[in-house]
Amino acid sequence: MIARRCLWMPPTLFGLLLIVFTVSHVIPSDPARVMAGENASADQVASIRHQYGLDQPLPMQFLRYVKDVIEGDMGTSLFTQRPVAEDLLARLPATLELALFAMAFAVLAGVPLGVVAALRRNSWLDHVVRVITVAGLAMAAFWLAILLQLLFSMWLGLTPVQGRINGWGPDPITGFFTIDAVLRGDWETLGQALRHLVLPTMTLALPAVATIVRFTRAGMINVMSSNFVFYQTAMGIPRRRIVWKYLLRAALIGTLTQIGLIFGNLIAGAVVVETVFDWPGLGSFAVNSILHSDYNAVMSFTVFAGVMFILTNLAVDIAQTLLDPRGR
Repeated sequence: MIARRCLWMPPTLFGLLLIVFTVSHVIPSDPARVMAGENASADQVASIRHQYGLDQPLPMQFLRYVKDVIEGDMGTSLFTQRPVAEDLLARLPATLELALFAMAFAVLAGVPLGVVAALRRNSWLDHVVRVITVAGLAMAAFWLAILLQLLFSMWLGLTPVQGRINGWGPDPITGFFTIDAVLRGDWETLGQALRHLVLPTMTLALPAVATIVRFTRAGMINVMSSNFVFYQTAMGIPRRRIVWKYLLRAALIGTLTQIGLIFGNLIAGAVVVETVFDWPGLGSFAVNSILHSDYNAVMSFTVFAGVMFILTNLAVDIAQTLLDPRGR
């Protein structure tokens, strides 16, 4: 199964590169003009266009682009004047740390709420959870982020307004401030990093919590009417064991698929959250690249997000096979 999924990865990645390349060449902005500057002459623009191969036919440009991506060369950022791959790798730990904390919060909060809502179907608790999930899916991330900043930072003074840490972070080992602080034994820095993570994590995780709650609840309700549940109840197995060991395992198959998609959405959704909270990750880098018409950086971020989706879906397929014996 893993081999079959891996065989589909190259054509999927090729299709992703084709879409990204096509969209980047449809936009009206001229990358050669952007690189040359507003005051550049026509000869200077033509020289830059020839230097970067932008005067070649589109099929040749695409093949060159695919070759460069395979070799790890994503071009040079027009904004930072550094290789885009270096900029992405430098900002990747910040985004992954935020996404992993948001994913952990979403799973730890969403799965129990979905189970409780299913067990107490149509009760007042179920209705309250339903309202929370609808609100979580309906609220815009930037609006929620501003409200959380006003409440917890401005009025209550419990959390920082923005940024990843006060001052300099711990000496880098993994790039994750929380992990590096633990490895260094720097508990003050760990506390600062966790306090800065609270509001961005809540903002990014709320739609994910809502999705996980809805799918867990639906899966639990569907499995509760299965014959094996009646059989286990008749055998005298404790209800708590039936719910958390057997029911939940069967109900999480659909939820697991959503968790895989959610993680990819967290990477892409970090664009808005990181901008509001001034979080130095891939999202803020993508926004700055768009504002400066840095098409190399925008294309590279899009490809990176697509690769994250592909790898996450592969991990979900493997996890589903391990969780559901019927897949084997």
